[in-house]
Amino acid sequence: MTVWELFVDLGIAGALLLVGTLLRSRVVPIQRLFLPASVIAGLSGLALGPQGADWLPFSGSISGYPGVLIALVFAALPFIAERVPLSSLSGRLTRLWAFSSISILLQWGGGIVVAVVLLRSIWVDLNPGFGTLIAVGFVGGHGTAAAVGQVFADLGWPEATSLAMMSATVGILSAVIGGMLWVRWAAATGRARHLTRFEDLPTSLRTGLVMPPDRRSFGDESVSSSTIDTLAFHVSLIATAAVAGYYLSGWAALWVEAFRLPVFCMAFVCASLLRLVLGVTGAHRFVDWHTMGHLSGGLTDVLVVFGIASIRIAVLVEYALPLGVMMATGILLSGVVFRGLGPGALRESWLERSLFTWGWTTGVTAMGIALLRIVDPDNESDTLADFGIVYLFLVPVEVGLLAVVPLLLMQGQWMWLAGGSLLSAGVLVAALLRR
Repeated sequence: MTVWELFVDLGIAGALLLVGTLLRSRVVPIQRLFLPASVIAGLSGLALGPQGADWLPFSGSISGYPGVLIALVFAALPFIAERVPLSSLSGRLTRLWAFSSISILLQWGGGIVVAVVLLRSIWVDLNPGFGTLIAVGFVGGHGTAAAVGQVFADLGWPEATSLAMMSATVGILSAVIGGMLWVRWAAATGRARHLTRFEDLPTSLRTGLVMPPDRRSFGDESVSSSTIDTLAFHVSLIATAAVAGYYLSGWAALWVEAFRLPVFCMAFVCASLLRLVLGVTGAHRFVDWHTMGHLSGGLTDVLVVFGIASIRIAVLVEYALPLGVMMATGILLSGVVFRGLGPGALRESWLERSLFTWGWTTGVTAMGIALLRIVDPDNESDTLADFGIVYLFLVPVEVGLLAVVPLLLMQGQWMWLAGGSLLSAGVLVAALLRR
């Protein structure tokens, strides 16, 4: 690949993002699906790119970009999260944390059991990693799909990336369509205290465009442009941590080849260490977490475009039936958590909190917010504020599972993984229902 091929690929991705933004802002059916511009752009790239009509001159390297971009995204995460003491976890927050953890653990454990016990008895050559597709695509999303797909590709299963990207796309559609069905059910049964019509939602939520009176600052300028531009400074922190993670991953593999830690996980570790050093020296004051958040979001948007556009249609056709079973299982598990566990576990404002959890554990956080705005337009349930704290304590759970599950599955340790995940979920369920 030449530098100019990279230039062209980025240019096409940028153009597709602009088209996606335009379609989201103008086409009402797309607005009702709350589809992000990056997903619209990725689907357009899939239809018009090498896997579809072959009209777009993408290079042959676009399938490799998501694996690099996800390392940068994970390198930004430690700089985004504010430090929150464990003492801040009240009973209400603890219940939301446990409820979210149960959803995550069920997707991992349930997916592994269905894949290994059911699907591999029919399709005997099915890769052991197939069981991760629910959690990777639903609660993980396209970024996680890129990360885990790269891990499985390195372990000899190159089809994993396309399957994981498709799972993430199905997850987003399930979040919106399923979420709206839950909203209608809540309205019909009188469980929704406040309902907002689509037409009454904020313009920014419907069209994706923020009008001048509602705009807010991108971030703070934490360093003087006479020395370095603030964006260049923050990009440098992310890039330094990511490349350190790349070399650390390779170095670790020299010592323990059978348990090579993924680059994205090592990038997260290196970024955490860098943040610690900045905190000890007092330099953390010059890192603006709003800016880091937007940089991470921008990288994720580009990742999603390349990830979806590089899905191999032939792989989806080959795995259509087992993939369909896995997707149906994921939707069923999420529905059980929403309706079966939500009322007893979350108690007050259970509908709002459970619906938000449905949105983000099947799609992305933005989907959860969109659904929450419909049933709780004035944020009376305080779900968003609580989730902002709770998610900081969910990150270690997610990153830990992503780091070890693919490697252990490929070593045949599915029973320990599934049993541990489901047992942990069961303990949390029992604790929630007893409180």
